[in-house]
Amino acid sequence: MRKQFFTASLALISLASFSQTKVNPVIKKYGTVTEVPFSQENPDPKMNYKVIIEVNTDNLKPETTHESLEKAAAVVNLHALGGIPANKLQLVVVVHGPAAQYVVNNEEYKKKFNTDNPNIPLFKELKEAGVKLFVCGQSLNKRGISKDAVSPEVLPALSAMTTLTTYELKGYALIKF
Repeated sequence: MRKQFFTASLALISLASFSQTKVNPVIKKYGTVTEVPFSQENPDPKMNYKVIIEVNTDNLKPETTHESLEKAAAVVNLHALGGIPANKLQLVVVVHGPAAQYVVNNEEYKKKFNTDNPNIPLFKELKEAGVKLFVCGQSLNKRGISKDAVSPEVLPALSAMTTLTTYELKGYALIKF
């Protein structure tokens, strides 16, 4: 009996030591991250972070938030968790290819997927956090998506290629999802 109690106690202690606190420091409903108090590598709060995220993947479950857009929210939350003030993080998201169909307004999304666009609340939180959101105009044209169908938080760009190269030449680090 004692041995079983000891084993069970060790198992509970082990589980408790591996559980981490989940947080959403900036983007409150998306991009949940966990605290890592034992981290040996952390963002430098003295640096200015300029990041551009390329999103061009399909979403196999259109009734759920696009995973790559959720990861963009995590980028914001991770930098905040790492001590980077909001004014030292400049984030741009460029959506193109198959992902372009997920940046439309709710009416258009319902027509295509028979459900509300779960990405719109995320777009609003990202924009409120200062994130610039662009969709490739070439992708819109190729897919027959009118500019009026695009969610107002997302701005059309000439192309993803020109937006990516412009921001990379401005010193933005590229993250591709």
